[in-house]
Amino acid sequence: MSEEYLFEGMKVLDLGSWIAAPTAAVMLADRGADVIKIEQPLVGDAYRNYYLLPVCPNSEVNYTFTLDSRNKRSLALNLKNEQGRKILLELVRTCDVYITNQPLPMRRALGLTYEDLAPLNERMIYASLTPYGEEGPERDKEAFDLVAYWARSGLMNQMRHKGIEPRQAMAGMGDHPTGVAFYASIVTALLRRERTGKGGKAHTSLLANGLWSASCFAQAAWASDADFSAIPGQRLTTALYETRDGRWVQFSMVRTAEDFDRMFVALDRVEWLADERFATLETRIQHAEELTAMLRAAIAERNADELIAALHANGVSAGLVARFEDLPSDPQVLVNDMAALPVEDVGLARVVRDPVNVDGIDRVGAKKPPVLGEHTSEILGELGYSDTDIDRLRIEGVI
Repeated sequence: MSEEYLFEGMKVLDLGSWIAAPTAAVMLADRGADVIKIEQPLVGDAYRNYYLLPVCPNSEVNYTFTLDSRNKRSLALNLKNEQGRKILLELVRTCDVYITNQPLPMRRALGLTYEDLAPLNERMIYASLTPYGEEGPERDKEAFDLVAYWARSGLMNQMRHKGIEPRQAMAGMGDHPTGVAFYASIVTALLRRERTGKGGKAHTSLLANGLWSASCFAQAAWASDADFSAIPGQRLTTALYETRDGRWVQFSMVRTAEDFDRMFVALDRVEWLADERFATLETRIQHAEELTAMLRAAIAERNADELIAALHANGVSAGLVARFEDLPSDPQVLVNDMAALPVEDVGLARVVRDPVNVDGIDRVGAKKPPVLGEHTSEILGELGYSDTDIDRLRIEGVI
């Protein structure tokens, strides 16, 4: 592999907003692509201000925008203005990838559909992200991942216990994996272009990725005899227990009779081995609520570190439920560079990386995300616009 980055020399237009589409763009930028983030003048991508919302961890650092828009250039361009669209079309003629999650009605109104742009550049990959898919009665609907990925796929209904209302997902939990799938679609299209010389349309949706995430259970919906009444979303019991010091431990991999026996020993409850209610897996299931209550009481007597040590010493597969505060010291996160040192001061000690790894393919390293319109003059200059032209466009509200 040469010292050049994999996508060095590639031009990417990022018309995405919020998370999923910009995530795919930042993955290309991290591997050397020149990603131009196109935003509305004065307003910009609303995601720039997400970190300020009350639901987010308090910080003076714009950590969310750094995460998803690092290593990009920003062009502030009014696409509702004819001259603004003209500039965009100039960029389209020479771009390699065009990324958008604009609602389909907006694309049609602005003349920015695949059918509109493909004739301008036969090598362009037009990458389209939608909530519910490119076709169908809801193709024009708008939605975030909390709705299209989490609720619509069945995940939201599944991730609860009987008698407990469905829970909202953490924001971005569906967007980021969808962004990885979107990147995979783009790279697949680029490989086809390498072999055929032709661009084309690459696309995915939040719903498709939610369905894929839920597919171990969702697939059963297509089995005529599927019975969903006993899956975890309807269980009375839990695999999560709280320790004396307020930490949670997960026992979801304790399944066999031997697993239960070792767990009873680790908890200093050897007498449970002789209890007829728990003699077999079948009787343990019959008395699941009683066993759950007894486990809660026994585990509540131990601090997390002591408990985990005892469980592991007895070969019990149990894990401590991590807190976000634990991650900066997690040795697996650090040694595998899952959160990497930035290459310039971005206000963060480390920046979370996407999970795609290929030995021998380097990444640029996290640099500051662009200020809104920071590179507008630079990019227009590359298109041949003079300083006078740029000043005029700014006065006219085009940029």
